[in-house]
Amino acid sequence: MTRKAKKTYDDSWMYILLLTTLTILLYSLSTYKFSIAGITLTYSVLGLPLIFFITNYITKKYNYAKAISAISISGVSMVLFILIMNFVLGKSTILSSMSGHFCGYVISQFVNLMIYYFILQNTSAKPLLVFLTYLFSLIVFYMFYTLIYLNMVVEANYWKGYFISLGLQSVICLVLTIIDNKLIKRGKDD
Repeated sequence: MTRKAKKTYDDSWMYILLLTTLTILLYSLSTYKFSIAGITLTYSVLGLPLIFFITNYITKKYNYAKAISAISISGVSMVLFILIMNFVLGKSTILSSMSGHFCGYVISQFVNLMIYYFILQNTSAKPLLVFLTYLFSLIVFYMFYTLIYLNMVVEANYWKGYFISLGLQSVICLVLTIIDNKLIKRGKDD
């Protein structure tokens, strides 16, 4: 008597779609602003840590290859969204804006993925290391975004806004680190 192997349903595509949708949403929210301590920030800074969290979730629950697919699909989708919306709205496409968002997003995601995967494979996924990975990924995002989009031209209040953004995002990252550590169990391995 032979046993049939139990088939499992691969639902990673839902999380890839979620990451893609959130990436497009965050790009769209970059035009809406709020003020805190005299500095104007975009609403997208509040959701930026979530894209790293979703990528880490895909890595932890599924595998490294699925996370790479998710980053690639969401990055290309963001560029296509920018091009389509600029065409529909009759706006000219600003290459520095599009490439700044794309390069900042993709490079910071890959940095996050490599460090997070290393932590998963070689440590017991210490929460402090995961938290620092989130913060480092945010710093990498801002570095490439500033380098490419802003062409290293910073305004008088840039650094104040930078540190306020990182402060707000570090609180969000702390919550996401706790969720990652307590609620997400390791799934399939490569």
